[in-house]
Amino acid sequence: MIYAEFTALYFIQGAAMGMWFVPLTNVLDAHGLQAIKPFAFASSAVAAFVSPLFFGAMADRHASPVHVLRWLALATAAAMALASFAIGGGNPWLALAAIQLHSLCSSPAWSIASTVVFAGLRDARSEFGPIRAVATFGWMAGCWVVSALDADASTRAGLAGATGWLVVAGLTFLLPVREPPKFNASVSLRERFGLDALSLLRNRDHRVVFITAALFNISLAAFYPYTPPHLRDLGMSHTASWMSLGQITEIAAMLALARMLTRWRFKWIIAGGLLLGVVRFGLSALDGRVSLLLGLTLHGASYTLVLISIQIYLDQRVDSAWRARAQALMALMVSGVGNLAGYLGSGWWFAQHQTAAGHDWTGFWSGITAVSSIVLAYFLVAYHGRGGGPRL
Repeated sequence: MIYAEFTALYFIQGAAMGMWFVPLTNVLDAHGLQAIKPFAFASSAVAAFVSPLFFGAMADRHASPVHVLRWLALATAAAMALASFAIGGGNPWLALAAIQLHSLCSSPAWSIASTVVFAGLRDARSEFGPIRAVATFGWMAGCWVVSALDADASTRAGLAGATGWLVVAGLTFLLPVREPPKFNASVSLRERFGLDALSLLRNRDHRVVFITAALFNISLAAFYPYTPPHLRDLGMSHTASWMSLGQITEIAAMLALARMLTRWRFKWIIAGGLLLGVVRFGLSALDGRVSLLLGLTLHGASYTLVLISIQIYLDQRVDSAWRARAQALMALMVSGVGNLAGYLGSGWWFAQHQTAAGHDWTGFWSGITAVSSIVLAYFLVAYHGRGGGPRL
């Protein structure tokens, strides 16, 4: 049954991503590379301006998405292993170059995998949520493996993630191959690099959704690099395991998403996710163990109701010939625009809240809360949607 292959794909890919991304802050700190941390996280944003649109256009026009995903997974495995060895060497420039190479390879992989899965579903609104929840289980499992290996601050975490990507490449041989449509007309350079996907922004609904996703990720980008050191400051070790708490509500939200999409407007689902994001950062600003863990737990539901709902929106509202490029444009707006502004901006904001006594976590998270509130207000005012009944 093809759903088994899809769930296995998402589980392993989620685990591989979690094993790299969650411990990265601690790994860099442990090897004396604190100075490159904002740039290391921003490398995914730089890559997102190039890779997703190019490979999305390739998957729509030139090659099967399954074949594209296979080669991306192999390249990501090699680049992740190289980056881990470079970090272990302690050379900041070499480490940053290797991390950037890894980002260029991994950045389009998630949107291509989503295109493969959506193409094999009969009803994305009811089927995608539970399948996508398996990726979250994978992310949690990856975090647990890192902590079980006592690799929360070790390059072994990246090597484990590289092994996961090799498994992803192997799984692609079990997936159905959908050949791209044949085009009689010659393809322009703009179309070859996927830049024609920008025409999707002419539609008001699409434009508001893409902009909201990017703005949402600006504040979200502060969550990943700075929650682990906040946990450490409050005396909680094994941060990779603690960070997996957010996936509990993420899974619950994904399992509930199908029913929500049939009953509520898309506007209120995503607005609910944005509101949870505001509450999450507000709780973090209280600078206590319980409040930080509560805020961390809300992260998953906020993420799902905003970003996963938008993925389903694109599958439902965008013509099938454009779906890989639409998912790629989503990756560009979220991982490119949102992450670049978010990682560099939050890095600067964090530096402003360092004191002789340590970190001013209340001031830091209060600023992120304010940004999240502005995003919620923008979406409520700007998005209108379709008329009549439950709809996207």
